[in-house]
Amino acid sequence: MNRDSVHLEVKKFVVVLIGAVLGAIAMNFFLIPANVYASGFTGMAQLLSSIIKEFTQFNVSTGILLFLLNIPVTIIGWFKVGKSFTVYSFISVFLTSFFLEVIPVIHLSPDILLNAVFGGVIAAVGVGLTLKWGASTGGMDIIAMILSRMKDKPVGSYFFAMNAFIIISAGFLYGWEKALYTLVTLYASTRVIDAIHTRHEKLTAMIITKKSQELREAIHSKLMRGITTLPAKGAFSGEQKEMMIIVISRYELYELEHTIKEVDPNAFTNIVQTTGIFGFFRRD
Repeated sequence: MNRDSVHLEVKKFVVVLIGAVLGAIAMNFFLIPANVYASGFTGMAQLLSSIIKEFTQFNVSTGILLFLLNIPVTIIGWFKVGKSFTVYSFISVFLTSFFLEVIPVIHLSPDILLNAVFGGVIAAVGVGLTLKWGASTGGMDIIAMILSRMKDKPVGSYFFAMNAFIIISAGFLYGWEKALYTLVTLYASTRVIDAIHTRHEKLTAMIITKKSQELREAIHSKLMRGITTLPAKGAFSGEQKEMMIIVISRYELYELEHTIKEVDPNAFTNIVQTTGIFGFFRRD
């Protein structure tokens, strides 16, 4: 591993660390004190912690439950998604669980709406930064990655089902007012993540390069995606090039960007929204 690669990995770890700290602050300073629930596995861990405390004599923290819920998902992700993505996702989960245990739960404001908004925004900044640097916060992100690589099915329905379960359960157990404030948190989180990373589940990259063969091999070594190539010619220079077209998921954007920069820094790449596809877009 060369010096640039080491520097990149250090920066990636620092971003994941910052994301974990922000996630823990959002939970312990805003969401947990207000009994407003986060999305995904974090919200599920939060809900389970509340249920266990309410109906049993045990008290299991959100951080410990978050870590336990992610263990089976991480194991599956190691074999189905890829080692780098899974390792950093697990590091993110571990650090978030650690900071949830270390940072005390503090009631900063009695206003539930303020807690819901600020908790959702701060958590989303951490998630957005983590996604932008090629990792995830574990849980549903890894499941979404697995589903998109296996069958190319839309993953939004799975996110919606889990979050709907959290909201409905919170409504039945603790009142529908809490459930409605949870919706505010989910909305704020979604908008911020979309602004920092990307709102689109699938993207199409059009890459114009003079190093088509090397770039194809590099992309195929990291992403299980099919690539279509077309001949291209520079209108001003008259140089012969190739245009590579590849459809990726939002979780693969970081890997693709850095692969292109490593192989051909002079390549021109256009990333556009993909509203729908027909057939499979993975490499057989």
